[in-house]
Amino acid sequence: MSYKDFPRQSALNDRHLALGSKLDAEWNGMPIPQTYATDPYEETTIVRSKAGLFDVSGLRMINVSGPDAEAMLNAMLTSDVSRLKPGESAISNIVDDEGALIDDVLVYRDGLHAFRLSHGGGSLEDALPRFTEGRDVTVAKDDDVHILSLQGPLALDILKPHTPLDLAGLKYFRHARTTLFGFDVSLARGGYSAERGYEVFCAARDAVAIWDAIMEAGRPFGICAASWTCLDIVRVEGALLFFPFDMPLPDTTPWEVGADWTVDLDKPDFRGKAALAAKRGRERFRQVGLEVLDDEAVPPGSRIFHEGREVGTLNSSTYSRHLMKSLGLAHLPPDLAGLGTAVEIRTDKGTLTANVVRTPFYDPMRLRTHPLDERA
Repeated sequence: MSYKDFPRQSALNDRHLALGSKLDAEWNGMPIPQTYATDPYEETTIVRSKAGLFDVSGLRMINVSGPDAEAMLNAMLTSDVSRLKPGESAISNIVDDEGALIDDVLVYRDGLHAFRLSHGGGSLEDALPRFTEGRDVTVAKDDDVHILSLQGPLALDILKPHTPLDLAGLKYFRHARTTLFGFDVSLARGGYSAERGYEVFCAARDAVAIWDAIMEAGRPFGICAASWTCLDIVRVEGALLFFPFDMPLPDTTPWEVGADWTVDLDKPDFRGKAALAAKRGRERFRQVGLEVLDDEAVPPGSRIFHEGREVGTLNSSTYSRHLMKSLGLAHLPPDLAGLGTAVEIRTDKGTLTANVVRTPFYDPMRLRTHPLDERA
């Protein structure tokens, strides 16, 4: 199967091919550059010290507008979107009637009655008709939008000379319409790298020109194009969960993955609210970070044991050359989730010892993304 056979296509395919990607992986129906000719570990070093440019256009974007947009979203999502002001965004979740996670969503509020929803591989689009019926709201998939994500400590220095927006004053989870290199865009502060970063939302027709302009502007700063393998390394180092891989059980609740902060039980009724309230305090497992005593990444899905009893699963993993550690994100019973708990992971390589450690593994106080001088 050729990358050209996928239903969605990135305008940047030729750029990825030129960088050595075979475009032999896909996400949400779009081919993605899983690797380039460059070493993903070297890309990670550049993202951590300079800046790397990712194409994350594989995300799905949904525009929601109309007088009932806020009410519709509040009925569907676990968080209270009425708290968002135009220009603000927040991570939220969607659960089913039993309180089980079916998608995670990044909600952008663009105006009083205008929102954008960014989501990955979950069931948001299947859930939408239930909440739009009978409401004055318009929902439209946007397959034209492309998303370029510049991540790293020098991202601000690379972009700020080329936009009239006060980029230095744009706080985390804030966004604004502006221009970049003369093109109409929406710029958002955020990303998936555990570094300072900015996401550029642009039209497909402008994506190649903007990609080239960012790479040229970043050349004096040591920029690189960064692959999805690099993205997975940096997001695991930052203990950033990826739906559905970090929620492998179909009935996982937000409480069990440490997403309590996305649930507002004080707001009016929303789908799954009663079930979530009933399941609070009855968690079967907790989200933990593991340091594995090995020099390679452990395969995701590996089974975890304690004193001969199977107790959990390894959901995401990487070998961090930056931290010189093998890392994993896992689910363990609450009584085994304490820091320092030793467990065993059984793999084809043999039985490996791992210890529960504090997360994020990288930048545990999240000072890279949330500097102290920006915290309210």
